[in-house]
Amino acid sequence: MRRRLRPVAGVVAAFGKALVDFFLPERCVVCGCVLSRNERFICCYCESDMPLTRYWLQEKQPMAERYNACIQQQLGAYEAPGRAAALFFYREEAGFKWIPQGLKYEGRRALGRYFGERLGRELAGSPLFADVDLIIPVPLHPWRRFRRGYNQAEVLAQAVENAYRKAFAEDSSRVPPVVCSRLVRRVRATRTQTRLSGEEKRKNVAGAFSIDPRTLARLPFKPRHILLLDDVFTTGSTLSAVHAALRTIFPPEVAISVATLAYVPGD
Repeated sequence: MRRRLRPVAGVVAAFGKALVDFFLPERCVVCGCVLSRNERFICCYCESDMPLTRYWLQEKQPMAERYNACIQQQLGAYEAPGRAAALFFYREEAGFKWIPQGLKYEGRRALGRYFGERLGRELAGSPLFADVDLIIPVPLHPWRRFRRGYNQAEVLAQAVENAYRKAFAEDSSRVPPVVCSRLVRRVRATRTQTRLSGEEKRKNVAGAFSIDPRTLARLPFKPRHILLLDDVFTTGSTLSAVHAALRTIFPPEVAISVATLAYVPGD
């Protein structure tokens, strides 16, 4: 009986989706045009115009330089340069800004997962990031997470991990990374970074993160290459503050890289 009902259920589901699409058509997150059946979240025209950074293929580039400058400032000591990558450039006048904003402020987690997987595919295929074994999303303060209902960096981290798993599925010699969301905690509520200057941002997040010893004790392996995940990279202050917290437990031999959906170019 159940087998006979499956085709009927499929027809009903397809009809329901067509009805929803007719009255509430899905629109491109960038330009707002109605998407075709083969398009998801972004139209083919905006897809072709996406300002990809391709930083996942470049060890020396502006994002990495800014990140490493923040690291030296946070630690007050020299450290071997870390790697940094973002999927696309974030510019206030461009519609691509609605991708991270939709994830962060509108609860569009499916949108974040879609572009997070896209970022993950690029990282998994890069010789600079292929050996990542631990992914850590930048944590929110518990109160802010409660109000928002989720952490956008965790959404991205899970999507990136999933992309690695798919990329390495046919090669048993390659082990995909795992996500650890509780290793780093935000122990101090901070002001939103949006309208702060670079120096204000650095002071705002200094000392805001700590390591959870119970989670550290339960880590099943010693990581060799950690990837920090966040939605947007502006000055690098938040990511370098998390980096500083991780350096209290991991020696310099453990590489710590960063990746975000978007990168805000400097002036």
